[in-house]
Amino acid sequence: MSAAPAVLQVQALAKHYGATPVFADVSFAVQPGEFVAIVGDSGVGKSTLLNCLAGLDDWDSGRIVHGSTDLAQLDGTARALWRRAHVGFVFQAFHVLPHLDVAQNVALPLMLLGQNDAARVQQMLAAVGLGDLGARLPQQLSGGQLQRVAIARALVHRPALLLADEPTGNLDPGTARRTLDLLLAQTREHGAALVLVTHSDAAAARADRVLRLTAQGIAPA
Repeated sequence: MSAAPAVLQVQALAKHYGATPVFADVSFAVQPGEFVAIVGDSGVGKSTLLNCLAGLDDWDSGRIVHGSTDLAQLDGTARALWRRAHVGFVFQAFHVLPHLDVAQNVALPLMLLGQNDAARVQQMLAAVGLGDLGARLPQQLSGGQLQRVAIARALVHRPALLLADEPTGNLDPGTARRTLDLLLAQTREHGAALVLVTHSDAAAARADRVLRLTAQGIAPA
């Protein structure tokens, strides 16, 4: 039986800010169901790389291919539509909308896809332990609860690729561990590929593979 095709392939990726190189010669692939952690010194460009993988930022050379889609061939609108359908993004700062309640925040990806599904939203809230908090506003939740809202929102449309930028960085160790448990369980249940940027040794230790990013490239840690 042939192996499943990679969800994500990155080939010789490089980016500069003006004359300043951010990273160069970044190449790796991620398989369905695989959890890859990317580590590296502060300022080396880990979050910038993650934004490139989501098509949120541009790069100078190299290729990013998701399935059969080459992101370089898509304009901004096409990238947004592709991202909406295939990518879930968990931000360190949560980025929930304060004027929407918890259930409405989680439902956003489905709404944007024209797939309103209240039952799936409620199922996702229950999976992250927020089944009875759907009517609350974000300001009524703790940091750990807000991160669970962000995870539920990233997963509700069952994306093939989940990108997470320091998702436990603002949490206490116990809440961070439970948040990562939840992220991994939900990701693997749906067979998604997970790429997580982190400074946390505890988070990286849970990964199937750890890659270290430097200005010269990326390699096994």
